[in-house]
Order: sequence, then structure tokens, then C-alpha cells
Amino acid sequence: MNIYTKTGDSGTTALLNGTRVPKNHIRVESYGTIDELNAHIALLEAVIDDDALKKELHAIQDNLFIIQTHLAVDSSKPCSFELPDLQNLNEKKLEQQIDSMDEKLPKLRSFVYLGGHPIVAQCHIARCVCRRAERVLVTLSEKETVDERIFSYTNRLSDYLFVLGRYIKNE
Repeated sequence: MNIYTKTGDSGTTALLNGTRVPKNHIRVESYGTIDELNAHIALLEAVIDDDALKKELHAIQDNLFIIQTHLAVDSSKPCSFELPDLQNLNEKKLEQQIDSMDEKLPKLRSFVYLGGHPIVAQCHIARCVCRRAERVLVTLSEKETVDERIFSYTNRLSDYLFVLGRYIKNE
């Protein structure tokens, strides 16, 4: 099997259930932005030394793959395979992780500088990409149905990444 199919040479791509759309279609933009976020999370997982945090980040990557799969399907057409269950997106788990980190930090009293260490900066880059994904999802939802669990999860994930940056920097 070749990695190149040449079917996208004209500027279109196929969604998972066969619909061909332009590569700049808002649905492609939405799952592409989640893909970009997933790459940033992968980088965080690669550079963080804490095994518990690595495990959390790996679970987040799994959840982002679930989201990407749902976003890559034309919701107006049938899909020939079963999509992964969105019930697995557990924003409550993210809330627990946020609370666990947050209780070890001083109260937030001012704006947070986004650097100080490459890992901290990477947390905030991932957070910014996550926020952009949220904006793209809103645009998609104005045209097509987007499951509310995807919104909840990405919103909580951006909070998680913000607190993770503070936690690593310990501020």
C-alpha cells in the first residue's frame, strides 16, 4: 500500500464515510486542528519526566483520536463502521486532574507568563491550539451537528493544559 493515493491532488479529501470535500472544508479544519493539538500533546508526553503525567497525556491523545474520528465523518450520511464511543470522553477525569494539580499551587492572583521552561511553554502552545480547536468547532456547529461532549472535553482540556503549565512551573 502506498502512502500517496493522488486522490487529493485536486484539493479535495475524503471523509471516513466517503464524502469528498475541499481540503479547506470546516470539517477538515476541525479534525485537522484536533490533529495538530494531538501532535502538541505527543510532544509534551515525550518531554515530561513524570510517569503519571505521561499516562494522563497518553489518555488525552486517545480521546483526541476519538474526537477526530467523529469529526471526520459526514454526519448527513451513513457510516459503514461503528464509531468509537464518545462516552469515553471523560471531562470529569480532567476536572479531577485539574483539581489535584491546582490544590498544590498558590492561588492565581495575576496573569501567568507563558514561559520559564520549554515544557511550560509547550503546555501553553497546546492550550492555544486547543482554544483554536474550540473556535473551529463552534464554526462547524453553525453548519452541522457537533456532539456536546466534544465541546465539553475540549473546553476542559484547555483548562487542564493551563493548570499543567502552572503545575510544572510551580506557580
